[in-house]
Amino acid sequence: MQHIPSHPASKNTVNLCLGSAIDVAEVWQTLCAEARRVVVEEPLLGPLVEDVILSRASLATALGARLSRRLARTDMPRQCLEPLFTGVFEAHPLLVRSVARDLLAMYERDPACFSPLEPVLFFKGFLALSTYRVSHQLWQDQRRWLALYLQSIASESFAVDIHPAARIGCGILLDHATSFVVGETAIIEDDVSILHEVTLGGTGKESGDRHPIVRSGVLLGAGAKILGRVTIGTGAKVGAGSVVLSDVPPHTTVAGVPAVIVGELGEENAAAEMNQRLERSRDHSPTPPVT
Repeated sequence: MQHIPSHPASKNTVNLCLGSAIDVAEVWQTLCAEARRVVVEEPLLGPLVEDVILSRASLATALGARLSRRLARTDMPRQCLEPLFTGVFEAHPLLVRSVARDLLAMYERDPACFSPLEPVLFFKGFLALSTYRVSHQLWQDQRRWLALYLQSIASESFAVDIHPAARIGCGILLDHATSFVVGETAIIEDDVSILHEVTLGGTGKESGDRHPIVRSGVLLGAGAKILGRVTIGTGAKVGAGSVVLSDVPPHTTVAGVPAVIVGELGEENAAAEMNQRLERSRDHSPTPPVT
């Protein structure tokens, strides 16, 4: 998936959508099989599943149907939105692969997700991220007013605010997603796991590259605030509620306000493990007792 920055490129090389190939057709067949099972087990959901999955020929057209159902409103009804979404996905197959990788990331890493169809039907994090992927493509295509419109209605519908110029890789788990905010020049590499109320923001009114870089394999705990052009190193973990104002070394855990290193990670990929305990090494002070 090609990403084109709207500001001068960062001096740091980034890895976006460079992971293993994925068989989109196989993912689509799995979704169809799950959809047929849902219709049998819960007939009340039959009309939704029929419209979004069973009457569709591909993942691209299914995404167009699902997103347009969720985002339609008076000033942009479904009959306008669905051709837009479907057209972008069909014209850019790499976008569909990106979405498929996000879908599998959510299914594999979220223990509450019992079916790969569940994110497509219900997970606003998945739907918000899929909407971002279309708005990002529109931004690249210089259709910036429409990209910003999609950002606005996605924020209203999903409580997720991702600027369309931000650059986000594949295999992203956006869990719960409420109040997730990503600034214009932020970069999130592949295979990152992010919980709700995370902010990737700036620190003032400066222009240019002013938002964080999150490297592959990072886990960002709920409520973490990462501010400024700082880099969260590969495989690192940011504890819940932390405020990060400086670079985080790879494979370390940081926590606190402001965040400091509290330990070194035992696992290679914090995002995949989803272990939110704050491991502490012997080189770091223990957590003070709660009084």
